[in-house]
Amino acid sequence: QVQLVESGGGLVQAGGSLRLSCAASGSILGINAMGWYRQPPGKQRELVAVVTSSGSANYADSVKGRFTISGDNALKMVYLQMNSLKPEDTAVYYCVVVTWDPKQYWGQGTQVTVSS
Repeated sequence: QVQLVESGGGLVQAGGSLRLSCAASGSILGINAMGWYRQPPGKQRELVAVVTSSGSANYADSVKGRFTISGDNALKMVYLQMNSLKPEDTAVYYCVVVTWDPKQYWGQGTQVTVSS
């Protein structure tokens, strides 16, 4: 059974930093990409960043220059370094792993709250 567990969320003041981690366990074959989504209060889930198996990373415009995604397919880990956090970054952050099949595996989410 595949399980993704996020960690590293919490409460931080505007301008601060957090590092999210996501560890996947279980049998996941052929990882194509790993990424992070977020769902702000009262809004829809949105893509934050994604990194492919070839190492190519893409970011939402709202986080470019502030967030950095990295992943390790062999270890089935994905990270999100978040700097210069803003109150509008407040959301539940979810990690996702996408395989070549394709299948998607989602974590339960971790809360990030940025105070002004």
